[in-house]
Amino acid sequence: MTRVLDSAEGFVRDALAGFAAVHGDLVRRVDGGVVRADPLPPGRVAVVVGGGSGHYPAFAGVVGSGLAAGAVCGNVFTSPSAGQAYRVADAADAGGGVLFSFGNYAGDVLHFGAAQERLRAEGIDARTLLVTDDIASAPLDRIADRRGIAGDFVVFKVAGAAAERGDSLDEVERLAIAANHRTRTLGVAFGGCTFPGADGPLFTVPDGMMSVGLGIHGEPGIRDVPMAPAAELAEILVSELLADVPEDRGDRVAVVVNGLGTVKYEELFVLYGQVAARLGHAGLTVVEPECGELVTSLDMAGVSVTLFWLTEELEELWRAPAYTPAYRKGQVERPAPAGGSDGVRAAADQGSRSVPATRPAETASPASVERADRALELLAAMRATLHEHEDELGRIDAIAGDGDHGVGMRRGIDAALAAATASRDAGLSAALRAAGEGWSEVAGGTSGALWGAALASLAPTLDRDDLTAVHVAAAARTGLDTLVRLGRAKVGDKTMVDALVPYVERLDAAAAAGQPLAESLAAAAEDATAAARATSALRPALGRARPLAERSLGHPDAGATSLALVLTTIARTAGGTPR
Repeated sequence: MTRVLDSAEGFVRDALAGFAAVHGDLVRRVDGGVVRADPLPPGRVAVVVGGGSGHYPAFAGVVGSGLAAGAVCGNVFTSPSAGQAYRVADAADAGGGVLFSFGNYAGDVLHFGAAQERLRAEGIDARTLLVTDDIASAPLDRIADRRGIAGDFVVFKVAGAAAERGDSLDEVERLAIAANHRTRTLGVAFGGCTFPGADGPLFTVPDGMMSVGLGIHGEPGIRDVPMAPAAELAEILVSELLADVPEDRGDRVAVVVNGLGTVKYEELFVLYGQVAARLGHAGLTVVEPECGELVTSLDMAGVSVTLFWLTEELEELWRAPAYTPAYRKGQVERPAPAGGSDGVRAAADQGSRSVPATRPAETASPASVERADRALELLAAMRATLHEHEDELGRIDAIAGDGDHGVGMRRGIDAALAAATASRDAGLSAALRAAGEGWSEVAGGTSGALWGAALASLAPTLDRDDLTAVHVAAAARTGLDTLVRLGRAKVGDKTMVDALVPYVERLDAAAAAGQPLAESLAAAAEDATAAARATSALRPALGRARPLAERSLGHPDAGATSLALVLTTIARTAGGTPR
């Protein structure tokens, strides 16, 4: 558990502030994360890594010479927002383009993808490389669906070394793709981790057992097996890794034995010795192994082993020097900061594109302002509901995920209501756009991106003087289309789409039949609630819960559940009486 903190809400902010203060000669704090204190030379590629916090040294700890130019740091186990990713990349950009790299998680894909689009719109060549090293999360024939775990470090190291020597963006991207393709990881957990401020772990492992196939966001393994001595543990990990290799693997391999937070160095050294012996018996040469904490999961009791199958060009980059707060290798010539920390900050900020803090003032009709007031009432009612059910949503999400859904929804609605209130005088459209942006910015994660985009999408249809049930149904359909386009989910995938589709269908039918709006909303909310409950019988096909599909059976989807709660609240606030 986390024992040193002032508040769970401010934990990441406070940790980053302290980190930047300790390592001020190497990094500087920007809104959304950190970047190198010594700016990249003009024309150099900026490798920007990131994801949720709780994985130190990933991600802020690997910012520096020979590795990343910047790290985007979201809340614990929650993807950063698109705005955070954009601002860090903007601060790190040196004119040679930006390569985003992060683990293959839906929320990160959505938020970093939006940041990439924004950078491209401003003329910056921005690209993305997803890390997919976890062999437990999908079979080899679906390697693109795998999630990124400790192999993140391998890919970051290769991309950062290529960028450091001055390679073009095309070349940095090619080498990062090659490194990812040749990286495989498998881990085991002996016990779960605990969120800052929480009173219990996200999962537990039965006594005398260990859980094979862990994730780094507090996910348990995909199967439990009896606890084994180091030799047997090494045999399990190495044998499964050697059964899942790239074509033309070669006989030279880099090895990373990684601690997840509680298993400490002496234990890792014991495991490495057994792993190295088995690789030697397989006729393989181990090249410059790493053994320590590189990609953690708060205080999880667990270990992972990564094999990086080398080629001549990849080995050169693996061996290349680096100098960061948490990882140092070889000899690196570091430029001396000119003019102290203020000089560094001024140099780093010079030429950085500014981000408007507020939208230009909009004029709105009195009727639109009145509609905005009604929207604020609905948002306030949603806020009360999500606060009330925060713990319940977290418990549902923790069954096969990281347990942060309740926290994320609470943060999202708080930010949405505050942003919409500040934009109220500009009318309903401005208030809804602000609510969506606020939700996405603060909540992060997959649900943050989806809720933010869906809220913003409602504005064009709802902000009108002749609003009818037909328009409300059309707005709901637009929200659904936005979620499907961004999240790529369909009915049966065990997501919020399972609850939203019947909701929209009932609204469409009710509007066509001329049913009063309040009654339509109530009936549609009942359908959504029934559909959310029915997700208990489904196996998740997307997101972090997919590798733990069997654990999810018998339990409803957290996203569908929260959506049904919100839709029921809207119906009640609008005058309906759904059960």
